[in-house]
Amino acid sequence: MNLNYNHFELMKKKLLLTLFALLALTVNAQKYVGGDISLLTKYETNGAKYYDKDGVAISDMLTFLKGQGLNAMRVRLFVDPANASNLEKGQGVCQDLDYVKALGKRIKEAGFSLMLDFHYSDVWADPAKQWTPKAWLGLSDEDLYTKIYEYTRDCLKALKDEGVVPDFIQTGNEISYGMLWGEGIFETYNETKREYKYKISSNTYYAGSKNQTRFTNLLKKAGEACREICPKAKIILHTERVPNTNYLDNFYKDMKNAGVDYDIIGLSYYPYYHGSFATLESSLNRLETNYPDKDIMIVETGYYYAWQPTVSSPGVDLSATYPISPEGQQAFTRALIEVLNKHEKVTGLYWWWMEACENGLDWNTKRVSDDWYNASLFNDDAKVNGKDGITYNYPAGKVMPAITELKAFVGGSSGISNLIYSAPEDNIWYDVSGKRMTNKPASKGIYINNKKKVIIK
Repeated sequence: MNLNYNHFELMKKKLLLTLFALLALTVNAQKYVGGDISLLTKYETNGAKYYDKDGVAISDMLTFLKGQGLNAMRVRLFVDPANASNLEKGQGVCQDLDYVKALGKRIKEAGFSLMLDFHYSDVWADPAKQWTPKAWLGLSDEDLYTKIYEYTRDCLKALKDEGVVPDFIQTGNEISYGMLWGEGIFETYNETKREYKYKISSNTYYAGSKNQTRFTNLLKKAGEACREICPKAKIILHTERVPNTNYLDNFYKDMKNAGVDYDIIGLSYYPYYHGSFATLESSLNRLETNYPDKDIMIVETGYYYAWQPTVSSPGVDLSATYPISPEGQQAFTRALIEVLNKHEKVTGLYWWWMEACENGLDWNTKRVSDDWYNASLFNDDAKVNGKDGITYNYPAGKVMPAITELKAFVGGSSGISNLIYSAPEDNIWYDVSGKRMTNKPASKGIYINNKKKVIIK
C-alpha cells in the first residue's frame, strides 16, 4: 500500500516538474509585437484625429494599441535634431532626449516594453546616411570611442532617472555599413525621390573587414554603457541586408570575431526594398543556424494600403498577391506573421511609422510630415487623396484592418493564461515558443490553440 502511494506521489512530482519546465519555456519564449511610434507626440500635439474600426474617436492611442493585443513600442533618439535640415525635419526628425523621456514614460506606464533606437546622429541614420553629429565632428577615433560611451551612458541615466528604463536598446540604426562616417556633404539632390546623394569618406565606411576595428570599437563602447546603466536591457545590432544573405552573415560573423557584446539580431524587412518572403526566410535560416545563441527581431516592417512607390532593386512587387489596399495590407501582414512564426528564434515584430496620420491637420501650418507615407496603420487621408489622382473610400484617420493581425505573432493575444484539458476544433496550433505547427500535435505536451494553452495528454 505504501509502495503504491509512494509511486503515485513520485509520478505526480514528475508530472508537476514537467509542467513547470514547459511553462518556463513559455516564459523564456516571450515575444514582442508593436511598432515604432516616434512621431505620436507631434501628431497628437498638432491635432491629428484617429478613429477605431467603428469610426469612434480614439481618446488615448496607447490604451487603444494595448487593446489590440500589442505589447511593445519603439522610439528613435537623435543627438541634436535642431541641426537637421528643413527637409529632414519635414521627414520627422525631431526626437531629442526630452521628447523621448516624455513619450517613453507614457509607453512604460501603459505597460508596453520599450525599444530605444539610438541613431547616433543629428539626422536620419540608415545604410546610406550615418553622419556624425555636428558637436562630435573633428574628434579623433579615440575621442569618438569615449564620446559614444559617455553619450549613451548619460542618455540612459537621464531616462532611468525619469523611470524610463528601456527593455531593448539599438546601438545604432541600420548600421549595415557602419556609423559615424563624418560630415554629410551632398553631391546631388533628387527632387522626385526627395533624396540626397552624399560623399562618403573611405576612412570611415565599413564593408567587410574595411575599417572594422574602428566600427566594432564604437559598438563595444556603446554596449559597455548599456550594460552599466541598464544591465537587464537587451542590446540589438540592427542591419537591413536581408537580400544579401552572405553580407548579412559576414556582418554578424565580424561582430562575433571582434567580441562585440549584444543579444539580438535586428532586421528591417520591407518587401519593396528587401525582396520576397523566400528571400527573408533564406536569411533567417542562415542566421538561426550560424548564431543559435541570438534571438532575431524584425524591428522595422511595413506595407502600403495605397499608392506604392516604385519598387527598388532587389525589392519585389507583391501587389499582385497582396493588392495595394487596406485589405491587401492586412493580407500581407497575416502572411508575414505566418512566415515569422515558423522561426523559433524570431521573437519581435515592429511596424514602422504605424501612427502616421495627417487627418484633421492644416497642411500649410500644422502638418507633421512632408513625406507621403501610405503604409501606416491609420488612413492618412490628407495625403492619399489628390497626389495620385485617386480618391479612396476608406475614412480618414480610421485604423487599418491590418492591425488586427499583429497579435497573432504572439500567439493570438499578448497574455495567454487560460489552461484547458480538451482540444478545441480550431485547427491552428502553435508550440510553446509561438511557432506555428503544420498539424494538430500528436505528442504529449503544452501547446497553444484558439488563443489558449492546451495540455495534450
